[in-house]
Amino acid sequence: MPDSSLQNVTFPSNGGEAHGYLALPSGGHGPGLVVIQEWWGLTDHIAGMVDRFAREGFVALAPDLYGGRTTHDAAEAGRLMQELPVEQASRDLQGALDYLHGHDAVTGGRVGAVGFCMGGGFVLSLAAQVGDRLAAAVPFYGVLQTEPDWSTLTARVQGHYGEKDDFVPPAAVDAQFQAIASATGRQPELHFYPAGHAFMNDENLLGTYDPEAARFAWERTVGFLHAQLG
Repeated sequence: MPDSSLQNVTFPSNGGEAHGYLALPSGGHGPGLVVIQEWWGLTDHIAGMVDRFAREGFVALAPDLYGGRTTHDAAEAGRLMQELPVEQASRDLQGALDYLHGHDAVTGGRVGAVGFCMGGGFVLSLAAQVGDRLAAAVPFYGVLQTEPDWSTLTARVQGHYGEKDDFVPPAAVDAQFQAIASATGRQPELHFYPAGHAFMNDENLLGTYDPEAARFAWERTVGFLHAQLG
């Protein structure tokens, strides 16, 4: 389980410090975006996603929820996810959100979040926790096992899920998104793809990377985030 060398920024987190990987657009400023890792940690893939979002004009930050630990082993990733205190992750994510809201490079006062797998669930819980501090929430193949109070969610939501996902059944996704719609009075945007879990991850650790689904999902995500954040 190697330590990550990708951390390049430190930010306050509920009286302590957290670390992450930050990338700026070529123009030096843009809307803020929190990018939330999969269960593998802050890997090269997640840093690559941060860089891709920066190239699309976002000030993108991936908090390092595992404190430098990464893995490419599924059993170890599952253990790291189970050992991650939810309260600590919540503090670090809110710290990242606060950091972007106060960053000189972030324009327009609006910040969004996108997350993958474990991070997809954290996107939804963050949106329910912080109200209008989060303007857009984009979960990829993640659902929450325990329903929060969705009535506090004000962010616009766009979800991306695989029809052949062995981890996140489409029926569970439909039920969660319907619960969000019922509580908020707004129907989230939901997309299913003929793909499996982690179809965006080109490291292909689960053998489920799908280039065509990834391309469609990327285009929709970038368009949605620009529409909501500027």
